[in-house]
Amino acid sequence: MMMKLQNQFNGVGIESLEQRRRDSMVGPRSNGTIRPRQSFSNGRRESFAASAPPSAPGSNSGSDVGALDFNKEDVEVLLNERMRTKNKFNYKERCEQMLDYIKRLRLCIRWFQEVEGGYLLEQDNLREMLQSAEIKCSEMEMLMENKEEELNAIIMELRKNYNLLQDKCAKEESDKMALMDDLSRDKEARIAAERLQTCLSEDLEKVRQEQQTSNQKIASLNDMYKRLQEYNTSLQQYNSKLQTELSTANETLKRVESEKAAVAETLSTLRGQYSSLQEQLTSSKAYQEEAVKQKEALINEVGCLRTELQQVRDDRDRQLSQVQTLTDELSKYKDFTGRSVSELDCLTEKSNELEQAKCSTQSDLVRTLQDQLAAAHKKLQMSDLSATETRKQYEEQNMIICDLRNRLEDAEVKLVEGEKLRKKLHNTILELKGNIRVFCRVRPLLPDEGSNTDTKVIGFPTATEALGRGVDLLQNGQKHSFMFDKVFVPDASQQDVFVEISQLVQSALDGYKVCIFAYGQTGSGKTFTMMGNPGNPDRKGLIPRSLEQIFETRQSLKAQGWKYDLQVSMLEIYNETIRDLLSPHKSNSFDNGTPGKQYTIKHDANGNTHVSDLTLVDVRSSKEVAYLLDKAAQSRSVGKTLMNEQSSRSHFVFTLRISGVNESTEQQVQGVLNLIDLAGSERLSKSGSTGDRLKETQAINKSLSSLSDVIFALAKREDHVPFRNSKLTYLLQPCLGGDSKTLMFVNISPENSSLGESLCSLRFAARVNACEIGIPRRQTNMRSSDSRLSYG
Repeated sequence: MMMKLQNQFNGVGIESLEQRRRDSMVGPRSNGTIRPRQSFSNGRRESFAASAPPSAPGSNSGSDVGALDFNKEDVEVLLNERMRTKNKFNYKERCEQMLDYIKRLRLCIRWFQEVEGGYLLEQDNLREMLQSAEIKCSEMEMLMENKEEELNAIIMELRKNYNLLQDKCAKEESDKMALMDDLSRDKEARIAAERLQTCLSEDLEKVRQEQQTSNQKIASLNDMYKRLQEYNTSLQQYNSKLQTELSTANETLKRVESEKAAVAETLSTLRGQYSSLQEQLTSSKAYQEEAVKQKEALINEVGCLRTELQQVRDDRDRQLSQVQTLTDELSKYKDFTGRSVSELDCLTEKSNELEQAKCSTQSDLVRTLQDQLAAAHKKLQMSDLSATETRKQYEEQNMIICDLRNRLEDAEVKLVEGEKLRKKLHNTILELKGNIRVFCRVRPLLPDEGSNTDTKVIGFPTATEALGRGVDLLQNGQKHSFMFDKVFVPDASQQDVFVEISQLVQSALDGYKVCIFAYGQTGSGKTFTMMGNPGNPDRKGLIPRSLEQIFETRQSLKAQGWKYDLQVSMLEIYNETIRDLLSPHKSNSFDNGTPGKQYTIKHDANGNTHVSDLTLVDVRSSKEVAYLLDKAAQSRSVGKTLMNEQSSRSHFVFTLRISGVNESTEQQVQGVLNLIDLAGSERLSKSGSTGDRLKETQAINKSLSSLSDVIFALAKREDHVPFRNSKLTYLLQPCLGGDSKTLMFVNISPENSSLGESLCSLRFAARVNACEIGIPRRQTNMRSSDSRLSYG
């Protein structure tokens, strides 16, 4: 019974009753019982009748039930109450408590029943009201639907009437416009006919005048023709006279020639007469030819005039026929315009009547259409305002975007200019410091090397200060970073490389000593950088490109009075022995086992280096130099190793000596351009060299080790620099420790197997870049009479 009461109490919404009775709580509990609240007359407590719905009936018993008030907490306390007695066996007290508890439960149940009954009555009333409201709503919907159908029918009729009126109005307007157009066309046709008649009459008068003038011309031409015929006959007579005179002159000339040996004086006179007669004869011939030409021209002119006269006659006949036809058409137009004017009057009367009849209906339609047009104009203005606002926003956004683009372009231009200025200032600083400039070039992977390389071991930083100048090498998880004057990525072309050194090559023409040498391990691309691929013009190396630039500049400087003489020499250092690659005799080769010519290196006081008995060749074009390069390449020592099929086994030195004289200023300059392809460093364990290849490898590594010792001594600013430890370092002494402009290319390979050698090459290049060799000096002294080549 208590569980049922609790469920029913929760079902009817004891929550709402609790909200409304929150202020009237049950009094303090004593000994587990609930003290019921009384209903006072002063209105401080809400009675049951006040809390119940208005339709709830009054209390039937008239007892304290109407004065009781319950909420959720009271009901929960009442249901959860337990009997508590001091003595378990005091049944009387327990019975009294039980009776009291039952009495309170009955009061609660009675109150709940009354509340539930009130809610049921209220629910029934609300249902009835809802049903009546639904009936009224359905009736209103039916009325609205009927009215909507009627209005739609009226609107459709109005639209049909409006369309019919519009069609009628358009038809009337079109008829009226057609009549007006016909009238205007008739007027225009009449005016045009009158104008045409006047024009034709004027043309007819002009044709008559032209006919008279043409007749006069024909008469004059006939007279001229007669005079020309007479003149022609006179010319023919004169020509016959000249011919007879010519025949007589020929006879006299023959007689004079027969008497030539006897009479010398008569011969001279006869010669004079003969020359005069010849002049007269030539003049008469020319006059005759001119007369013939004039006769032919007059005949042609007479023919042209006859054809023109015939055309004028034909035009006159045609125009007379046109005048006749136009007069006939004019009479027809006059008849037609008379009929059209009467028809037009009738149509204007009809149109006026129609306008008066339809004016009222059209005015009403015009008013409604004007109202609709005003509303549409308002909507259009609102849409225009919104469109203008969006257009303004769009234009502002476009202006912002254009401004940002312009700023970006300006920033890019400033960045490029700043990079150029940075390079220029950097080169100037290096020249002032006397440092050796170092360029790093990473060759691309070969087709057979792609499968062996899983991860990239060489990277290029993208930071602004290191862009194009930095290179990173990853070894055993450790990154080694290097900074040089320029770093070329694997996809850099030969032209990109040459652009960076073109100004350095130009310095040789200006009188400086310039040295460019390539350093790196075997197979890193040194020979390709210096020599390139002769069969492909796009892959030419630095040496051919430098010579082409020098010859082009020499040609352009001729206009300024400069005249240059160029001498070329090429040698190689093989096993610490100098070989002349341009020698006409092969006595310096060691193929037969006997030593050849001995070449010695000497330095003079001016810092120039002389190689004794070295072949010097005067060159005048780049083709001659290309031929010498091919000849030197055939004579150079190459061999096959495990690291490279055609490995350079010697140090190749190309030298171009430049002597320039300005005939206008009498200034003389002497420059030297040294381009050196060093042999590659390699490890015996990797190259697999044996026999002669083993000796070559040892000699190469020894010379490169001596080069490292020289660089270390220069970097530490030691007093003694061991230039004499090797032929290579002794030959490069002016370049490494003198006053020349020196640039080193360090070539590295991206292979994982070459990582150690690449790291060593980069470290060596960093030490070279830190060396200071002195400020370059320009050589403007007189060229010495010694014809041997000096090395800068």
